[in-house]
Amino acid sequence: MSEVPDWSEFRAAHPAAAPTDWLRACAEPDWSAAIGHRFARECNAGRVEPAAMRRYLVQDYQFIGAFCALLGRAIHTAPDLAARLPLGRFMGLLCSEENTFFVRAFDALGVPEDLRRDPPLSDAAQDFRALMVEAAESAVHADQLAVLCVAEWVYLSWALPARDTRPPEPFWCAEWVDLHASPYFESFVRGLRAALDREVTSLDPAGRARVRALFTRAATLERAFFDSAYDEGLPA
Repeated sequence: MSEVPDWSEFRAAHPAAAPTDWLRACAEPDWSAAIGHRFARECNAGRVEPAAMRRYLVQDYQFIGAFCALLGRAIHTAPDLAARLPLGRFMGLLCSEENTFFVRAFDALGVPEDLRRDPPLSDAAQDFRALMVEAAESAVHADQLAVLCVAEWVYLSWALPARDTRPPEPFWCAEWVDLHASPYFESFVRGLRAALDREVTSLDPAGRARVRALFTRAATLERAFFDSAYDEGLPA
């Protein structure tokens, strides 16, 4: 974790900053390493090798169950209907368009059924899934938002610059960029940040420290998860 002061000190030094700006600063250098990762650069350029993409997608697909549970818990702990609706809409996207993308990509990349169902997981994938479960078990809405915000904001940050420049092929790169660079997704992440900003300002110091820890752990694991796409010890 970078040496960043707590929110009150950070706000005094950066009066225009939002709480999520503070959290992002706390997550350095892992944040910048994740959004500038080799996987992100190669995906934006349509150059991820099939073996690396198979490893990445096989591992990432194992998050869907835990991620749906995390989203569901965030919907439950949200303060009102207005806060629940965007999370519910995103749940629908995750369970339809995104899930369909995985199936089509697995078919095109020749991923066998056993690796789709129950592959050996990297340490990063195991730890990230455990973090999602931990946040989902919390009764505090900000805890779910902290992990969700990292998971989606990191992807928007690396994919958005390629929204108008990514090559059309291979589709498993092009459509992965499109899912995370669309105007809808950009708006959703903006809403996640705004919701987390509101929650952080209402927390006591212990609550803010907990959210900071969740956020920074999630950023560290995003970086490590991208690394695992190139781990030749994992099945591809």
